[in-house]
Amino acid sequence: MKSIELFAGAGGLGIGLCRAGFKPAKVVEWNRYCRETIAENRASKASPMAGWPVVEGDVRDVDFRPLEGKIDLVSGGPPCQPFSLGGKHRAYDDTRDMFPQAIRAVRETRPRAFVFENVKGLTRASFRNYFEYIRLQLEHPEVVARPDEDWSEHLSRLEEHHLRGARDGLSYRVVARVLNAADYGVPQKRERVIFVGFRDDLDLEWSFPTATHSAEALLWAQHRSGDYWDAHKVARKARPDASAAPARALALKDKPAELAWRTVRDAIADLPDPEFEPEAAAAFAYHRFQPGARSYPGHTGSPLDEPAKTLKAGVHGVPGGENMLARPDGSVRYFSVRESARLQTFPDGFIFHGAWSEVMRQLGNAVPVRLAEVIGQDVARKLRRAA
Repeated sequence: MKSIELFAGAGGLGIGLCRAGFKPAKVVEWNRYCRETIAENRASKASPMAGWPVVEGDVRDVDFRPLEGKIDLVSGGPPCQPFSLGGKHRAYDDTRDMFPQAIRAVRETRPRAFVFENVKGLTRASFRNYFEYIRLQLEHPEVVARPDEDWSEHLSRLEEHHLRGARDGLSYRVVARVLNAADYGVPQKRERVIFVGFRDDLDLEWSFPTATHSAEALLWAQHRSGDYWDAHKVARKARPDASAAPARALALKDKPAELAWRTVRDAIADLPDPEFEPEAAAAFAYHRFQPGARSYPGHTGSPLDEPAKTLKAGVHGVPGGENMLARPDGSVRYFSVRESARLQTFPDGFIFHGAWSEVMRQLGNAVPVRLAEVIGQDVARKLRRAA
């Protein structure tokens, strides 16, 4: 099945969708370092990016009309700074808001489905009207804003169109939900809002995949069965005291059916610590110690035996902000690029381009590969049945 990937970044969403069976007909990215990262990887026949047809430039300059009716899926993560909890929250008034271009790509190509990702901040109460504005534009992409119309006036017209039950022209059935990547096997508590739409004429009903992992299952493995510590060969004296088990763990009557949330330890246990074992760490690409990490209120690092906190592109005085490991002894250090890539479920052979701060920005903006793959598999399965 053919797809278009917009705002590709380091390629997390695109790689996951490729694994799910989608083949890009066009990949759009303007950032120089992201393009160079993609170029490094697409040159390898073994890479999931092999042969990606990259358009280097501003998405606003791309004409998608030649691909009308030839695309199964349009996907992407429009730049999230207008809605990010770490940004200035300007939404429509922010020139970096690229949702209008994502909607234009849908309008011009008429894909059978689309998948768009953005930060949880988009669901903030202060953005409620704008969230609805995005959703209705995705449902009715041919109801275009007039030249003299601001977004609130356009929203009113979209609402009237929608309430009339008008499904003439191009329309989509849209489902949106905030997902936690940890619930799908990603070793990171990363909440993102996902929009999935299927073209109305396909007459498809769809819901998000059921979570495969849970916090309760991790609590059971750590505080009830001890399987987690056994798997990591942690000595009994180094394990948490049973008497200090969280109330949630003690309240569990039966072993949860889901798999346990994956933790930082699960993701990086086989990697030597780059601070204390630099020679051994040098055997792993992109696994170098980065000095300067410090803990302060709001930025305390990720505990070893929990999923990582959300990796961030970071504008908090240090590149990456929260992207630190909090060791059991209370010390902190930055995650290496390789560790961060694992927390985002990128393959170990993946090549990154740019200085440490730039690569951490790419990773902080990425969609976890595993989350993209899970959603993509479910969307692909539905489209195959409709074929």
